[in-house]
Amino acid sequence: MTVLTAARPLDALADFPAIPAGWAYLDTAATAQKPQAVIDAIARGYDSAYATVHRGVYQRSADMTLAYEAARRRVAEFIGAAAPEECVFVRGATEGINLVAQSWAATNLRPGDRIMLSLLEHHSNIVPWQMVAERTGAVIDVAPLTSDHAIDLDAMAAMLTPQHKLVALAHVSNVTGAILDARRAADLAHGVGAKLLLDGCQAVPRLTVDVAALGCDFYVFSGHKLYGPTGIGVLWARGELLAAMPPWQGGGAMIDKVSFAGTSYAPPPARFEAGTPHIVGALGLHAAIDYVEAIGLDAIHAHESALVAAAREALSGFNSVTLYGPENSAGIVSFAIEGVHPHDIGTILDEAKVAIRAGHHCAQPLMDALGIPATARASFGVYNGPADVEALARGIERVTRIFG
Repeated sequence: MTVLTAARPLDALADFPAIPAGWAYLDTAATAQKPQAVIDAIARGYDSAYATVHRGVYQRSADMTLAYEAARRRVAEFIGAAAPEECVFVRGATEGINLVAQSWAATNLRPGDRIMLSLLEHHSNIVPWQMVAERTGAVIDVAPLTSDHAIDLDAMAAMLTPQHKLVALAHVSNVTGAILDARRAADLAHGVGAKLLLDGCQAVPRLTVDVAALGCDFYVFSGHKLYGPTGIGVLWARGELLAAMPPWQGGGAMIDKVSFAGTSYAPPPARFEAGTPHIVGALGLHAAIDYVEAIGLDAIHAHESALVAAAREALSGFNSVTLYGPENSAGIVSFAIEGVHPHDIGTILDEAKVAIRAGHHCAQPLMDALGIPATARASFGVYNGPADVEALARGIERVTRIFG
């Protein structure tokens, strides 16, 4: 892998065996391709080191337990957690949000309490709160957006009240790429006594995340968007919050002692990790974190920002194209072409070996607010370069030519 200075783009394409020559993969916001280092870590975990964790007294099991817990420590270092025990392994951000909703929120919310979301949230940061609100009698409020489709924190500040107990927001929008001023959001939430949860799925692959500096109370992300495997993710929470939260699933590994007279539970994080975990997934996540940090999050963000700027400039040259999101969006460009359904855009681009996402991106309330059914979305990663932007622009020119 070649790590280049800010004056030159990254040159990481050779690290990704699933990207053939001539294929512009522009769907990283949905899931990132995997570098060989991650693939190798997963293969080693299965072919020469595999065993269960936390249970066996034999050496292989002990070694795998050490590797699994080393991955937890690596996650803690990566996001600035105070202790590895604050990091819970989950299947992904969706499960992490549901864990907070079903454990912390279901325990702490009362009728009349309020939850603050925003118009640009992913369905995974909407539906769990709707479910818990129905159970508890809490009420959901929705912060509007600015003119460039970012969360309007000024408007949110005016909406917050002491009745708000939780604020849950995307650190980076999966549709517009807008970057939240997370520190200000934390200060606003804490100013009325609310907790702040951040959905960091689109942030951790491209921004340095320090949960202490951000001031949040919960942070979730998925490994597969961070160049790691699917089926593994992380919920970070402040230690005192985790310690007071009841388990949300029962089974092996999360217990202290079980009898038919009653059961006592293990301390966090084990309390929230019922059953055999995704052992090799954690090893792959460890390798993915090592990979992005070897490049440098600042270098990745600068690289993707340059590609976003080039893509926005190229697409703005078409009169029929509407761009969404701020100019400085993080790695994501959403757009629409007048008179052309995004699915048709995606199909025609696919014929030109350009892979984008087309649809509502699990953000239907945002689509409703924008007055459109869907968008086309190009999203960048460390393996993309100027040639991919050029291929996208050529593909869009063909779309406009076909549809007149």
